[in-house]
Amino acid sequence: MANDVVVSNMDLEKLLSMKGGKGEASYANNSQAQAMHAKSMHHLLKETLDKVELHAPDTPFVVVDLGCSCGTNTLNVVDVIIKHIIKRYEAIGCDEQPEFSAFFSDLPSNDFNTLFQLLPPLVNNSGVSTMEECLAANNHRSYFAAGVPGSFYRRLFPARSIDVFHSAFSLHWLSQIPECVLDKRSSAYNKGRVYIHGAGESTTNAYKKQFQTDLAGFLSARSVEMKRGGSMFLVCLGRTSADPTDQGGAGLLFGTHFQDAWDDLVQEGLISCEKRDSFNIPVYAPSLQDFKEVVEANGSFVINKLEVFKGGSPLVVNQPDDATEVGRALAISCRSVSGVLVDAHIGDKLSDHLFLRVEKRAATNAKDLLDKLQFFHIVASLSFAR
Repeated sequence: MANDVVVSNMDLEKLLSMKGGKGEASYANNSQAQAMHAKSMHHLLKETLDKVELHAPDTPFVVVDLGCSCGTNTLNVVDVIIKHIIKRYEAIGCDEQPEFSAFFSDLPSNDFNTLFQLLPPLVNNSGVSTMEECLAANNHRSYFAAGVPGSFYRRLFPARSIDVFHSAFSLHWLSQIPECVLDKRSSAYNKGRVYIHGAGESTTNAYKKQFQTDLAGFLSARSVEMKRGGSMFLVCLGRTSADPTDQGGAGLLFGTHFQDAWDDLVQEGLISCEKRDSFNIPVYAPSLQDFKEVVEANGSFVINKLEVFKGGSPLVVNQPDDATEVGRALAISCRSVSGVLVDAHIGDKLSDHLFLRVEKRAATNAKDLLDKLQFFHIVASLSFAR
């Protein structure tokens, strides 16, 4: 039997991260789908950037990516943001450009080392770069970079210091698992499950409340940190169903083969029922209404755009007819985003057993999986209300 140590909510912030390094199951090597989804939304991002108020070039222009993780996706989006802003300065006939600063922020457990090893060199770091140099700079960056560890559900930056906030594929991760979900005496106790897809109404309502509390904290912090005239572009997993027990693509990722694999470990006597039931994935895919209610209640931001965007499949499979490859892709994808929590809960050895079972179950249902596993995203373009 695995030991009965449970990852507490106090530890969640210290532990939660996408799988670091550059190995097979690392997030850096398993975030191609997120990259494709992000690229398909660039036109929406640029619409948001067009609403940002440009200031005198003697003041640095500051960009933040919240939930940056450790792959190239965050570097690509910051590059898109800064190059678009440079073009805007150029379009108004400004001969000078501001200096740019980019902050990459995530929880302290994030693999910042891998991220910073991927950073390209600065353009002309011996002096001031021209706009032409910055726009023409391939494989170089035109900004100063820094890492900021901490939860984005709290303050991270000085007041009125940030021009643009960007966050993609992160806000569906909760700051904690609602305590009642892990309490055997509560009607919200998520007995027999490791995720809320298909769970009872009390359980999903607890998750919804936690999501809205977290998002409220996120918006309150940003409302202090953002400069007047600043804007924010947010993307998180969402759902099209009004019913929160139907978590859409997230439900298929964490609520089917992943769930069954945990049940396999219980049936084989490798872990206890209690050990399984004390593990829950801290993810909530909100509806448009869930999200909108919080933004409107906060009152600090004008909604430029708020919509559900079809992001497609989270799996990148070179040979979709090969069931083994489909199974392997799902297991690796699932492990790249949840593996750190699973390892902490049951240990590396049992974690290997678990994801092997995920792979086998997914391979058996490969065709159905490819047909049904589609992600939807909530896309929000917000400007600071004056």
